[in-house]
Amino acid sequence: QVQLVESGGGSVQDGGSLTLSCEVSGHTSSSFCMAWFRQRPGKEREKVVILGTNGLTNAADSVKGRFTVSRDNAKNTLSLQMNSLRPEDTAMYYCAEASGTLAYALWSGELKPDSGYWGQGTQVTVSS
Repeated sequence: QVQLVESGGGSVQDGGSLTLSCEVSGHTSSSFCMAWFRQRPGKEREKVVILGTNGLTNAADSVKGRFTVSRDNAKNTLSLQMNSLRPEDTAMYYCAEASGTLAYALWSGELKPDSGYWGQGTQVTVSS
């Protein structure tokens, strides 16, 4: 059974930093497109950053220059380094992965929660 488990969320002040981690079990993620999404209060789930198997990234404009995604294939983990956090970054952050034709949906930020693999989320709260 494939599981994605996020960790590292918490509460920080405006301008602070956090590092989120997503640990994958049940299969090897090296051939999967992986991503971070978030869902802000009252909003729909949205793409944060997508990481392809070739190392290319597709990030939301709002996080470019502040958030950095990386993967460790040896540990089967995906990380998100978040710097210069803002109150509008407050959200539940989700890890996702997909392969094959679903990877195209993930890359475009359109992967639905009932497709691919998703974690349960970790809460990030940024106070002003």
